[in-house]
Amino acid sequence: MNERQISVVVIGAGNRANKYLEYVIQNRQKVKLVGVVEPVDLRRERVAEEFNIEPSNCFTCYEQFFAAKIQADAVFICTPEDKHFEPCMMAIDAGYNVLLEKPIAQSLDECEQIRQAARRSGVVVAVCHILRYHPYFQKIKQIVDSGSLGQIISINHTAEINLDRMMHSYVRGIFSNEHSGNPLLVAKCCHDIDFLLWLCSSRCKRVSSFGSLSWFKEENAPSGSSARCVACKVESNCPYSAVDLYRNRKDWIANFNVPSGGGLEDVIEQELLSGRYGRCVFRCDNDVVDHQVVNLEMEDGVTMSIAVNAFTRDDCRRTHIKLTNGEIDGDERSLRVRHFRNGEDYVLDYSHLEGQPFHAGADLNIVDAFLQAISSCGEGFCSDIADAIESHVVCFNAERSRREGVTVDINWD
Repeated sequence: MNERQISVVVIGAGNRANKYLEYVIQNRQKVKLVGVVEPVDLRRERVAEEFNIEPSNCFTCYEQFFAAKIQADAVFICTPEDKHFEPCMMAIDAGYNVLLEKPIAQSLDECEQIRQAARRSGVVVAVCHILRYHPYFQKIKQIVDSGSLGQIISINHTAEINLDRMMHSYVRGIFSNEHSGNPLLVAKCCHDIDFLLWLCSSRCKRVSSFGSLSWFKEENAPSGSSARCVACKVESNCPYSAVDLYRNRKDWIANFNVPSGGGLEDVIEQELLSGRYGRCVFRCDNDVVDHQVVNLEMEDGVTMSIAVNAFTRDDCRRTHIKLTNGEIDGDERSLRVRHFRNGEDYVLDYSHLEGQPFHAGADLNIVDAFLQAISSCGEGFCSDIADAIESHVVCFNAERSRREGVTVDINWD
């Protein structure tokens, strides 16, 4: 018997939405995109054409969509971070299942409201913590759960945010300001915290954190520099040059709205001249930290340290897990497993996954799991809102620790 085709509406048609919509393209027999909500005409029209969506099911804002009461099984919410909470609550209230891009919302109170609403309504609310669906991180989980290396004692984890990523997203870009987004730890590293909590069998007991915005401030601007890189006298020697990043190397341009059929060079030049991505990194409106450390103590005594670092050419996660009978360490390119006595040491090669699209398939895997959860009423799904919220509890309390200079005891009642 053939499975019923699941109908979906996408709210927000930017870069992240494109990753999840690739699943729809590859699996049209399983899922159909029946609506799109997007304020940018170019993006909305492109999705409508690609998926042959009726004009009556294309909307410029989510309020219009919910008022129209379109028949669909689920919505993908891929809006900017300050527009997660309201459409998610409206979707739950309307009875839609929800695939929600991380982070969940901009405060713990909003996260909790979404969790409670999902529980009351019975719909599936999935949070896109994609590391749970990435083959490298799944392998680590498999090894830990096997018990072959004993019990976890401590974990050291580093999130290496490549400098180009930092400049594009967290200094010049849409994640650079906490008012319109979230603290860096929430925006970028709720993935990491979620993965580490997934490995453990207990909850976080207390958390402390330190960090600040140290470098990307106007007081550190080089002498002779200017507000935009195209007019800057020191641009040719500046490691943070937007001209080099976008015009020369053509990196990080997926967020630029390029018309079908060409125009990329013109779009880049316009962005450098007047857009947010052409600004000097020392003269932006950014306020998120550029480095941070977090320490966790779990209820069973396991300790964890997480470092977030933007001043590196690397773009990976490094994890070192110490267990009672051995250790695991890796950097997403390779994974080394060592036993203290009995057992064979080995190294697993994951270098073939580096640079693979859709986070080595994790973006597609989570959509598949979400659709299966809809069909099975949520059974067996490992990224439900009830699980995903735990990482946000840790992240927001870590931010409180960083700001107030205190160790925070977490109350799970």
